[in-house]
Amino acid sequence: MHSSSAPFTYSRPSTRNRPWTAQSRPVTAVSTRYEASYIVAVLEGRGLGREVGLAALDRDTGKMMLVQLSDCQTYVKTLHQMHVHNPCLILIPDTFLSSTDAALVPSWKGQRSASLLVEFIKEEFPGVQMDPVGRRYWNDVGGLEFIMRLCVEDNERAGTLLAVTNKYYALCAACALLKYAEAKLNLCFAQASLRIRYVPVEGTMMIDPDTAKNLELVGNLAYKKSTHSLFGILNHTFTAMAARLLRVNILSPITIPESINARLDVVEEFIGTEDRFTGVKNALKMLNKMDFDKLILASSEARVTNNAKPASARVGQLLNLRVVVKNVYALRVALEGSQSRLLRILHDMVSDERLTEIEELIKASLNEEGMPSKGGIGAVNARVYAVKANHNRLLDVARETYKENVSDIFELNRALTDKHDLPFALVYQEGGFFFTLRKTELEGPLPAGFINPNLKKGKWMFSSMELKKLNARMKDALDETLILSDKIIQELVVEILSHIGALYKASEAVALVDMLWSFARASILRPEFTGTLAIKSGRHPVLETIQAPGTLVPNDAYCDDASSFQIIQGPNMSGKSTYLRQIGLLMVMAMCGCYVPAEYASFRIHDALLTRLSNDDDLEKCLSTFASEMASSAMILGLATPRTLVLIDELGRGTSPREGVGISHAIAEGLIATKVILPFLWHFNELTLTLSRQPSVVRLHLLVQRSRRTASNFGLTFQYKIVDGAADDIQHYGLELARLADLPEDASTEASRVTEILTALQGHHEENSISRKIALRRKAMLKLRTQLTQTLEHSTLPNEELLTYLSGFQKNIARVFLQTGDI
Repeated sequence: MHSSSAPFTYSRPSTRNRPWTAQSRPVTAVSTRYEASYIVAVLEGRGLGREVGLAALDRDTGKMMLVQLSDCQTYVKTLHQMHVHNPCLILIPDTFLSSTDAALVPSWKGQRSASLLVEFIKEEFPGVQMDPVGRRYWNDVGGLEFIMRLCVEDNERAGTLLAVTNKYYALCAACALLKYAEAKLNLCFAQASLRIRYVPVEGTMMIDPDTAKNLELVGNLAYKKSTHSLFGILNHTFTAMAARLLRVNILSPITIPESINARLDVVEEFIGTEDRFTGVKNALKMLNKMDFDKLILASSEARVTNNAKPASARVGQLLNLRVVVKNVYALRVALEGSQSRLLRILHDMVSDERLTEIEELIKASLNEEGMPSKGGIGAVNARVYAVKANHNRLLDVARETYKENVSDIFELNRALTDKHDLPFALVYQEGGFFFTLRKTELEGPLPAGFINPNLKKGKWMFSSMELKKLNARMKDALDETLILSDKIIQELVVEILSHIGALYKASEAVALVDMLWSFARASILRPEFTGTLAIKSGRHPVLETIQAPGTLVPNDAYCDDASSFQIIQGPNMSGKSTYLRQIGLLMVMAMCGCYVPAEYASFRIHDALLTRLSNDDDLEKCLSTFASEMASSAMILGLATPRTLVLIDELGRGTSPREGVGISHAIAEGLIATKVILPFLWHFNELTLTLSRQPSVVRLHLLVQRSRRTASNFGLTFQYKIVDGAADDIQHYGLELARLADLPEDASTEASRVTEILTALQGHHEENSISRKIALRRKAMLKLRTQLTQTLEHSTLPNEELLTYLSGFQKNIARVFLQTGDI
């Protein structure tokens, strides 16, 4: 293991690969209050296996996540994990760069890298600094030593050590990251002070970055600061930890049914028990805007210093920690007597006896009164008098000197007020006091003897030579007070560190309670998890918050093994894309453990959500619409499994119609063979013909009705309602629009005649086609099998009603066989 003081190969300043454009991929739109400041180290194994290890350290909260996974050729899983742990700095081995890159450092941004992974990272995070680290620092033995020394002593430590022992690439990444933090960032962590966890990828659903962007999961596409996203409508959290947890859960929902149902039980209890809901709300309000993780980490970074500024910051952090530990008790009381098992576990986490010991330690050294306010003399005094009297004789003397100096300044202010007959006031800013006077209270210039006048917001601010001298004396006494206080704080922190595991455990509990309370605040209906996607009267969760109540049209969705490939048709503006996005958003909400806006909802547990929702050029990657479509399609085909939900909004439109149909058919065949759940938007009918032999293919359309022409309506009324079958009544809506747009009558008549003849010929061929009748039988048999399986696994009907229900299946299958009996 190398010394942490050894020099690194080189570093480079932050650069951008290219300027932002209208099509550039934006950084995730979420307030910095909710973002973590992760440093991410990435290492890829040699060979064709594409084994990747990641270590992500949040430098503000002391949370460190380790991940190891096997990826595909586009590194979608790796990029997904990096988006979940939003990086501000990315570390890579220097061997990932070509020799040309190394020679041109730091002007390497236009060069190709030796690693394809690095190229993908640079494209995905164009504004994030990327630093190379010497290959010798990527050491698995050193990484394990770091983790054993720094991992907090709690009941999850043993599990973490066991999980990472054989994760070579994750351990190497951890070693390089922590070495870099020590050598370059001057971050030294106390022993057993970091919350290190190994993240099992198989326990979460993968949502690729493009899907997260197009579904607006954590940010609005049109306006970065807008709250019109899934994160925005679900975020009613009070603490910063809970908001970060919510963001991670939205981008990477859990896939363990027991865990999801446990969360839903909590949400149900909050909704059904008003006292519990209100009690938890009031307890969380007392912790509003607190960030436990940052306070814990800042308190644990104990260093002897003779600088008053960091000493002042540490005193303030411990005062805030005192507030946190004191107010966690209110949450403990609010959770007492909970019915759901998860809430009882969280209650035990915030009832740890070590929290009481920490509170007693703080009480023994710090005064009860005094809150570290945001600024002004009140914040300074809170720090000056934080430590109890008689703790240190020198500290008591320094505080008395500080008090006398402040009194002298106020006495000077009174004397000058009497002398000049002006209502001078004092204001404290960093560095000392200043005189202030309203502009309306001063006639003419300032009296002689005052210096540095400054007019701001209708007030004069100025000083004098005598005040500057008093400020200098006060500053010396203040600095000495804070430095002496900091030494006592350091001793207190050493004692607190032995119980730091309880603080981290309480932080996790508060964050999860806060997030689930936020879900309850935004919840309507509890979803179920079965083998079927079934939504009754579902509503788009983001649009529901924007449109007037009652104006949003609810829609049903149903998808099982017998109807897993759904072709959805309808004219432009009929609501197809909104319907598709609605399915994805409701599924993400349900898998996070949140209720959904619907009358009834049943979902599958999916391992991934993959989409093709945008038909724009990708200027960042220099890809045309068609090239971008094919790149997304290749990614989907490579990653899709029978447990994947795929949403595709148009495909093949970037090339000629015949090629588009052929390519779409081939991709559809591949996805059908994989048995994914796939709603597929398509304008034309050719795909339904080429896929007609597949029994799992069904057709849906958005309802549109003809209406009288008005100044703003071309004769079509959009109902925004999904219905079964093909859109026969409006399949020639283009002719209708052409007629209403004053196309000459003879041209309209001829166009209609030719279209009707071709449609009739096609219909006659389909009706008498043997392959069509075979396809109908296959569909009926697949539907029967699915219905029988669902009845066996989920039916709760009494015997008599169950027999009647099953006889309906028999009649339906018999009818189909009679209709296709001449095969």
